[in-house]
Amino acid sequence: MTVRLQSEPFDPGAELNAFLARVEPSGGAVVSFTGTVRSDADNPIAAMTLEHYPALAQARLASLEAEARTRFGLLDALIIHRHGRLVPGEVIVLVLAAAPHRHAAFEAASFMMDTLKTTAPFWKKEERPDGTAAWVEARQSDDEAAARWRS
Repeated sequence: MTVRLQSEPFDPGAELNAFLARVEPSGGAVVSFTGTVRSDADNPIAAMTLEHYPALAQARLASLEAEARTRFGLLDALIIHRHGRLVPGEVIVLVLAAAPHRHAAFEAASFMMDTLKTTAPFWKKEERPDGTAAWVEARQSDDEAAARWRS
């Protein structure tokens, strides 16, 4: 399976090395994206909780990965997405795309992340340092990024 949903932390470097070991020797490019929980001066958070519907999320990510393989001629792909409570700096998601050429690998990774952000059934709740919490609303910029893949 090239899609994993898990609550446990994982090591993106180890995942990349394992991925590289299984990619066809003729592969020309591997692109990786690692997303982490961020907290900054404009939006300080103490933690983020990601909720999801397991079967629906697994099916959506598997469909997305399969579409990327076909659409971009990928040799291999991997999506790992965490759920549960995470703190700033922790890894949320890893997307890997292997293709014969760099352009396809970059495009596939962008497609998977842009589409994942807008179609995968995950909900984020941010906890603030002052103890308050709020659900994260969908962002128009994410919708705009995903729209380019629907044309």
